[in-house]
Amino acid sequence: MTASAENKQSGLKINKKTIIVICILLAAVMAFAGVLTQVLPRGVYQTDADGAIINGTYTEIEDKLPIWKILLAPILVFGTETALTGAGIILIITLIGGTFLILDKCDVLKYIMATIIRKFGKRKYLLLNLMILACMILSSTAGILEESVTLVPIAVAISLALGWDSFVGLGMSLIAVAFGFTAATFNPFNVATVQRMADIPVFSGTGYRIIVFAAVYAVLAGYMTLYAKRIEKNPQKSICYETDIALREKYNLDDSISVLENPMIQKASKAFLCCLAGVLVCIVLDFALGMEGGLSLPGMAVLFLIGGLLAGRFSGMNGKTLLRSFGEGIKTVAPIIPIIVIILSITYILDEGNIIPTILNFVYNLISGVSPYSAILMLFLFIVILEFFVGSGTAKAFLVMPIVLPLAKMVGVTEQSVTLAFCLGDGFTNLLYPTSGIMIVAIGLVNVSYGKWLKFSWKLFALEGILSVALMLIAVAINY
Repeated sequence: MTASAENKQSGLKINKKTIIVICILLAAVMAFAGVLTQVLPRGVYQTDADGAIINGTYTEIEDKLPIWKILLAPILVFGTETALTGAGIILIITLIGGTFLILDKCDVLKYIMATIIRKFGKRKYLLLNLMILACMILSSTAGILEESVTLVPIAVAISLALGWDSFVGLGMSLIAVAFGFTAATFNPFNVATVQRMADIPVFSGTGYRIIVFAAVYAVLAGYMTLYAKRIEKNPQKSICYETDIALREKYNLDDSISVLENPMIQKASKAFLCCLAGVLVCIVLDFALGMEGGLSLPGMAVLFLIGGLLAGRFSGMNGKTLLRSFGEGIKTVAPIIPIIVIILSITYILDEGNIIPTILNFVYNLISGVSPYSAILMLFLFIVILEFFVGSGTAKAFLVMPIVLPLAKMVGVTEQSVTLAFCLGDGFTNLLYPTSGIMIVAIGLVNVSYGKWLKFSWKLFALEGILSVALMLIAVAINY
């Protein structure tokens, strides 16, 4: 095989057709957001020193958002604070692309997969459930989300090598992390933020949240296990069977013995895994110090890159080959960058259009006077819908809680129940809408279209929604 042919098969590959379809879909969403700014009244709330809304201060704005701002949103967004978030996501994407091509070329990925399969080959469903549990715990406690993107290609490769498909790999990495965010126990981004705003002890009410975690884990682990068994029995039933064929060939382990016995690859793999362990240390420290992502995200970016470079070097790559491979890896994931820009543009239009305060005011008036059971379900539904427009859990808390908390108390819903409803509505919806950058990037890395993603995941999301409703109604019944 020639070097160029080898390069074509190495690293992550992004399906251009999938990217184009997603871009068209997001452009339609951006147009819809622009229409909303012209149809709905614009409004504004006054905020306190912390940026939280002051209830009762809603006022309407008479003029509409200029059309030219909507049309030029992809450019104007880079003059806002939102651009920093986008720059961070783009940086992570480029590091993932460059690093994974190096890991692929030096056979570190094959070594990791072969080692895991050698240890868990006869207990692969135990491995599946343990990986789901580990990812859920990390997210439920430390609040990792964006960091899970680095796990996706590895998890998918392991899944394919074990006879499953890309969706199982996504299930034991990205989906598990999002569901851990849903079943938050000590998550600083939603539990701690909402409880501080509710003026109740931070991380209080943990007992019931642990029960919620166990219930969510049982649903996800059971669903993924049944799905994996069905795909193992008949791989053609997989929605992504065709797109997985190339990946299956790429990650076959026919030469696994030679890879496992190669001392240079062993050393390269250990170096990379040590850096991954360093990422976990950053996550733990981030949580312990209350830095809310200030350490884990840059730590992940730096350590992941260092791990890839060390792995390449220890496997025998020279400096020139390393840099060339890293650059080629960046090129493979570059098509995802326009998607991130469009998603940021949607956020810019909604912010400039001032329609979120109008929606908040409408919901406040809608919930007034209803029963506690109806109120908590309406709050949950509102959070689920708001996720389409505002992805950040912390940002949603500062938008919604100052208005909802006093109202919930008046209709008989406790602060703990409000916290629970917020977490349940915010978590799994991070993977539901095309405006979710983390989801779009993850499925793009494994060539899964948004349509196929929804076709696979809607039943799981429906189960999670039904479970959430039951858990919230129980919370109101026991006056949680």
